[in-house]
Amino acid sequence: MPQFRKKPVEIEARQFLGGGAGPDGGPTPDSTSPTHAIFRWIERNTLGAFDPSYAMVGVEPWPESGVAIDPRDGRMIIATLEGGHWVTLGDWIIRGVHGEFYPCKPDIFEATYEPADGGDE
Repeated sequence: MPQFRKKPVEIEARQFLGGGAGPDGGPTPDSTSPTHAIFRWIERNTLGAFDPSYAMVGVEPWPESGVAIDPRDGRMIIATLEGGHWVTLGDWIIRGVHGEFYPCKPDIFEATYEPADGGDE
């Protein structure tokens, strides 16, 4: 069976460590929180924020890209071509080579990526 190695590419990534959640677990209007900074980073570089309510129940398709907050539990959702992906505490949010965003579990991120020379850690 042929084997392949990932090409060395540089990506942008930020780890979601929480912060800025209200007492009910939902987002707060605190624009300086780490959670808000990640939300805005995705929002500015995709189709933007969207209402996930109809996509979550299958009434409307997921947008090709974007970011939302799940109204049921306050978790961040990233829209991709494959559908909605819920972000879990500790996940890395990756901006891929084509500008797409997606969450990556910490163990997969650690096995796949290392800091690039001159990159912010």
